[in-house]
Formats: sequence, structure tokens, C-alpha cells
Amino acid sequence: MKKTLCLIFLFSTVFCFAQNTVDFDSFRNSILSDYSNERKSMFARYDNFRDSVNIQYAQFLREIWVEHSSKNPVAVPVEHNPVPPKPYSDPIKDNPISIVPDRVPIIDSFPKPNPIEPIKENIGPRTGKFDFNFFGLKESIRIPKFANIHLNVSKVDNIADAWHALCEDEIDSAIIDVLSLRDKYNLCDWAYLSLLDAISSQFCDSKNGSTLLMAFLFCQSGYQMRLAIDSSQLIMLFGSRHQIFDMGYYIIDNLTFYPYGGSTGSLRICPATFEGEQPLSLIINREQLLGGDLSRQRIIKSNQLTGISSNAQVPNELIKFYDTYPTSAFGGNILSRWAMYANTPLAESTKKILYPKLTESIAGCSKLEAANKLLNWVQTGFEYEFDDKIWGHDRAFFAEETLYYPYADCEDRSILFSRLIRDLLGLDVALIYYPGHLATAVKFNSEVQGDAMIIDGKRYVVCDPTYIGAPVGAQMPNLEYDKAQAIVL
Repeated sequence: MKKTLCLIFLFSTVFCFAQNTVDFDSFRNSILSDYSNERKSMFARYDNFRDSVNIQYAQFLREIWVEHSSKNPVAVPVEHNPVPPKPYSDPIKDNPISIVPDRVPIIDSFPKPNPIEPIKENIGPRTGKFDFNFFGLKESIRIPKFANIHLNVSKVDNIADAWHALCEDEIDSAIIDVLSLRDKYNLCDWAYLSLLDAISSQFCDSKNGSTLLMAFLFCQSGYQMRLAIDSSQLIMLFGSRHQIFDMGYYIIDNLTFYPYGGSTGSLRICPATFEGEQPLSLIINREQLLGGDLSRQRIIKSNQLTGISSNAQVPNELIKFYDTYPTSAFGGNILSRWAMYANTPLAESTKKILYPKLTESIAGCSKLEAANKLLNWVQTGFEYEFDDKIWGHDRAFFAEETLYYPYADCEDRSILFSRLIRDLLGLDVALIYYPGHLATAVKFNSEVQGDAMIIDGKRYVVCDPTYIGAPVGAQMPNLEYDKAQAIVL
């Protein structure tokens, strides 16, 4: 990369603003309006557009830091009257109930952020191979020695100088390598950020240097972030497409940012944007290919139907990763959080152990018969307990977590059952929320009797994994049916 400080000198000479008092929009607009032609000519002196954007960003770090106070975390709403499991009493219904629930809007996926332009290989004499560990994976990247920065953030010029130092050509191979690992292991955005954190913390000798390297790699990969200072500590804030619960946040230029690591309080934040930046998504739509060692084998069997039994083992490192996953929702609708868990696929290693015996148990059955067997397996194979008693707060499980932990409540059972029905029977499923309770409903491809939800004109038959012993079509009594809402998976 052909480096020059001419742009920095120009900006520093023309714009002598007092730190912490500069209006970022005015500063940015003055650059765009008064120096557009000059910027074009100067940018042409750099090898590529990303180089010029990094130089501009370094100057913003030198000039603009604004005090921001954190907003209080939004807590996951507590169900004050959670519905406990109930045994099926075989009631006789002359007229099954059909309900038209409100539908909770969700989004299945977002495109992954990418660098603002293709990054070229640049290997120099300072580039070496660095080995690291990440959730059971042993990998390496090519990274130059100068990326290990000892950073004192008492002066913002130090941060700008450090950012500028990271912009050397040889860092490009590291960016290529981390993006390649994102693809190799199907890493969702949260896992990718965790990967960069692991690499930076293991490579760097100082906490501030680690944070800057993580932020740099995250930013160069196309993700939205802001740098902040808390006393002597550098903090990275990240933008999210989803509302995150139980985490303090900051509003910067009408955008929401969350502190990675959970810091709160008043921060000095550089509000500069980076060209093409995109917020991360917390959707996990592919298996996270983390370390392969499996948990201890667990036998799960129906306590009412003979022959419905299977073994369960799940990747230990995947469980550890899920433990870091923040609870989030689409558009601020807390009910949509369950879709984030239910739409996450099971790991192939989990399916290879769990599914053969379940498949054998339902072989030769109709879709209805098979659904009844799987429903009873979930109803009676897991011990029920309330989240607040086990965890001290509400916590939904990914399907693997229900197979791993000893207790599961209504939402955990419904998420697992929805996964089984889609994987083993190929049928569409919706999660059904009643105040204090979560169940499921299945869209069968033939006429099935029983209580049902009418969603977008289609009939989904209720299947309740917490109504113990109840068959397909039996809805737990005494729920607030008129307040039912559907999350179609």
C-alpha cells in the first residue's frame, strides 16, 4: 500500500476542532462539500478505495469523540404466571377449536457483510503464521508482527496512529484468512465476531491492542462498529439488526450499538461511519462447525410408549458457544426470539446419533402416527423445570441444549419438537404463544382432526409438548386462546 500522510496533514490543517465539541455531521459535510474534488484526486494516489477510506477514518479518530451515556438494558419480559405441565385427561370435544392467531413477523436471513472491495493477497517479510484455538478448533492465520500493538488510549492521536499502522498491506492476508475461516466453518455473524475476539486476544499482548485489532478486522470485513474509550480502556461497539436483551446500549446518530464485552456507563465514542458497513445478524441458519468432541451419551425414552427411545450426544464446544449467544428479537417483538432458536439446524453429529432410532420408531407410520409418537417422546422423555429456578431468569434453549441439559420447559420442548417434525417428517410448523405458555402447531398434508390454528388461511393442528400424554390436536385447557400468537418457522 502506497502510504502518504498528505490527506491527514490537509485535514489537520484545515479543520482544527476542539476535541469532544465537534459536531460530526458538520465535520463530515464540510469535507464532502468543500473538498470533494481534492479528495478524489488524493484518493487516486492510493492503491484502492479501501485504503483511502481507512486514511479518512483514521483522521476522524483523531478529531471527533463525543460523550454518550448508555441506555439501560431491556430485560426479557418475565412470565409472571407460567403454565406448568399438565397431564392429559382425555376430554371429549364435540367441536374442536379453530383459532386465527396474530402472526409474529420474522425474517429468515440477511446477506453476510463483506469488504467494500475485494482484498488482494499481500505477504511481506513481517508476515508470519499464528496458531490459535477457537471452540475446539485449532487453526492458523497469516498476520504481520506489527498487528500486535501496545496501545495507550490516554490520547486519541494514539488510537488514530495505531489504526493507521494497521492499514499496511501485509494485514490484508489476515483479513482474507479470517473471512475464509468464516466460510469454512459456516460461522454466523456472532460466531465470526467471537472468532476475531479469540484471535486478537491470543495474538496481542495488551487488552487495548487486542480490542483495536478485533475492531479493525471486524470493520474491514464489512461490519458496523464504533470505537469508544472508557477511562484507560478501548471498547468496541457493534451494530445489530436485532434488538438484544439484557445488554446496555448506546444511540449514535439514531443507530443502536452494543458494547462487546458488556461495558456500560458514559463513554467517549467516535461516531465516524465506515464505507459500506453493515450491522451483524444473530440468525444462525447453518450448522456451526466447531470442535467435534461429543458430550456424554444420554438415553431419552418415552415413559408411555414402548420402543420410542433414542440416544443423544451433542458437540460440547457447540454448547459452550450457545452459552455466549445473546437473547435477541426481530423489530423489538420479544416473541420472535424463539424463531432464532427454533430455526437453527441441528449439528450433523447430533442427527447421526439421535435420528436413526427415532426414524426406526416411526417407520411405516402415517404422518399423523409419526407425529404422535414424536410428540409423546418429547412430552415424557424430558424432566420439566422452570427457568427461573434453574437459571434465575428466562432462557430459551437451542435444540442441542435441550438434549444436553437435564431440565426443559415448554419453550425448550416446543423448539425441539418443531425441529424433529421438520427434519423427520418434512412438515411445516409454527410455534404458538399463549400468555404464560408456548406450544406448536403442525400443517399436515392430509385432514387431521383436533384443535387448530388458522394461519394465512392454512390449517395448523395444535401439538403441545407440555400437555403430557395429549395426542395431536389436543389443546391444553384454560389457556387464553383469544390472545394466541403464531411464529411460523
